[in-house]
Amino acid sequence: MMSVDERLFLWINGFAGKLPLLDEFLKGIANDYFFIVSSCLVLLALWFGTREIHQREKNQKAVIGALLSLGIATGIIGIFNFFYFHPRPFIELPTNLLFYQPIDSPLLPNFPTDSSFPSHSTAIVFAIAIAILLADKKAGIILLFLASILGFSRIYVGIHYPSDILAGAAIGAATAFLIFRLIRILEPWPSRLLRLIRRSYLA
Repeated sequence: MMSVDERLFLWINGFAGKLPLLDEFLKGIANDYFFIVSSCLVLLALWFGTREIHQREKNQKAVIGALLSLGIATGIIGIFNFFYFHPRPFIELPTNLLFYQPIDSPLLPNFPTDSSFPSHSTAIVFAIAIAILLADKKAGIILLFLASILGFSRIYVGIHYPSDILAGAAIGAATAFLIFRLIRILEPWPSRLLRLIRRSYLA
């Protein structure tokens, strides 16, 4: 009997291949490099782009939080995948696959792809988006919107179940919130670190 997760995946993925322009757009979004490049540009803009001292320091703490969050989220996903493996949807279901198959996992050489659950890419993009949202609502909403589109696109092109995306988003968001709280608890040390970086003309 097919689960709700599988039925929802088949419904979303069922639109793939019918609208060429939408296919190409979401294939581009689903590519990991799209969000990596766009996120780096936003982080650079936040790090250097504000003249008002208080807001600039707030933004720079958010950038540090985003980088810490994506690193920790990556570690969590790696540990999780070491103990649990779930096949990609195109392994288990008839799928309109518009994207390349992920490379073999070095930890699981007997499986044709890396684990589907949870979505590593989604965890990273939501970690960055939420970390920035907590400091700069305008930039954070833009990144959150892009992160949501990326999550949807990974289902559309056939490489993730909806549950993979939701779990990845939850891990990324939770990590960002925890790092945000930690930075506030550790004050004034983060501010002192920024002043030291500023003296080196890197902030």
